[in-house]
Amino acid sequence: MQQRSEAGEEEEKKPWASSKSSALFAFFVVVLPALMILAGVSHTPATATGLSWAMLGISRPKVLIFQDPSAKDLVIVAFAHHSASCVCSGAVHKRRDGGSFCDASAGRWVRDPTGPAYTSLTCPTLPDSKNCHKYGKDPGHFHWRWQPDGCDLPRSSPELFLAAVRGRQLAFIGDSLARNQMESLLCLLSQAETPTKVLAGDADGGGVLEWRFPAHGFTFMAITTRFLARGEAVVGVDGKPTASFDVHLDEPDPAWASRLRGLDYAVFSGGNWLFRVNYFSEGGRRVGCSGCNDASLADFGVALAVRRVVRAALEATARCGDCKRGLVAFVRTYTPSHFEHGSWFDGSYCNRTRPWEEGAEAASWDQAIGWELRKAQIEEVTRARKTTATTSGSRRRFEVLDVTKAMMLRADGHPGWHYDKRSAGGANDCLHWCLPGPIDMWNDVLLHKISDISTPSPNLR
Repeated sequence: MQQRSEAGEEEEKKPWASSKSSALFAFFVVVLPALMILAGVSHTPATATGLSWAMLGISRPKVLIFQDPSAKDLVIVAFAHHSASCVCSGAVHKRRDGGSFCDASAGRWVRDPTGPAYTSLTCPTLPDSKNCHKYGKDPGHFHWRWQPDGCDLPRSSPELFLAAVRGRQLAFIGDSLARNQMESLLCLLSQAETPTKVLAGDADGGGVLEWRFPAHGFTFMAITTRFLARGEAVVGVDGKPTASFDVHLDEPDPAWASRLRGLDYAVFSGGNWLFRVNYFSEGGRRVGCSGCNDASLADFGVALAVRRVVRAALEATARCGDCKRGLVAFVRTYTPSHFEHGSWFDGSYCNRTRPWEEGAEAASWDQAIGWELRKAQIEEVTRARKTTATTSGSRRRFEVLDVTKAMMLRADGHPGWHYDKRSAGGANDCLHWCLPGPIDMWNDVLLHKISDISTPSPNLR
């Protein structure tokens, strides 16, 4: 895929992505097929839609259409000729009637000359693996702010965040991107109070990393878990661990399950470890796999695998008998990488210098499936809400931090080659996020959600 010029070269617009053609696209792809069926020209939706694509003069794309459970509008993502192009429309419910709720799931990145709330000079805990500016990355990625459609999402104030979580405990539960979000929040909050490290985590970045802000009685942590469910490396015929895992869908990872009872807020995330060949077990026996090519097992695929591990985590949270009654569980939606022309160790890069515009061609292989994973995660949160609503006396809540669209557009926000590569064997990192950088927006959304939720006293169980 040829790299596009960043110096003003106008990007090619797909017929269904340009604003001029959107009405025409809707007519041919939605209205006209329905009329064809009613008039008897075609007897099936598939045939009618195919005729409509032909009238538009383009080949039929692969189209994924899904409904956000919190939305009225359909979100349409179209893929043609195996090149992904996202029509990232569809935010609704900009505000609750008479309230201050802001739907941050859709919007655009706008210039913001004020810059971030912290820098590498004011955040002593900023890790070298995310300190992109120190290693030569242009600071242009600092000066963008996420502008939701129809409302404003202010940058988080460290003082306001600490006031909102006074006396509480919060955990980011997931893979290394959960830790990335914790590192962002730690930098933000340290501008208002110097934190105390409670647990240091493992040398390889795993385990539990915990910090406390004593003046506010606030403790937060990153709990590393590959799958949310318990996972064990599959042992090969040579007796050595392979790259695959046995994932026990009916057993939450004890790394976080053992700490759940003390939490007021749990932020679940993940998905990246499910792109490899894995096996899934329930009741002590294998019930499926992902990419294993074993005829005796059902192939879940990545999206169903993500759905099942999120479901397992939320079900474990819902039935936690000694957890706080007001516990709020968030699911942070999937964010794809932006590798171009390869992956970690084979010469790929992510050297964009500004956010993508809507309709831009997605270069990375996992951009397309990102929408499908987001759909699965949101549907599982909706399912957990319905299940919990039937439980008498439950005050537990399940919420979504929907950042998929915002981060799909930020190919410019990764370290790439701009970090201390001694810790990663020289890999090109187009998965994690620079600090400061676009990931700071995740905590803007988190603060807005926490402020919008009326929760009981942290001592109430």
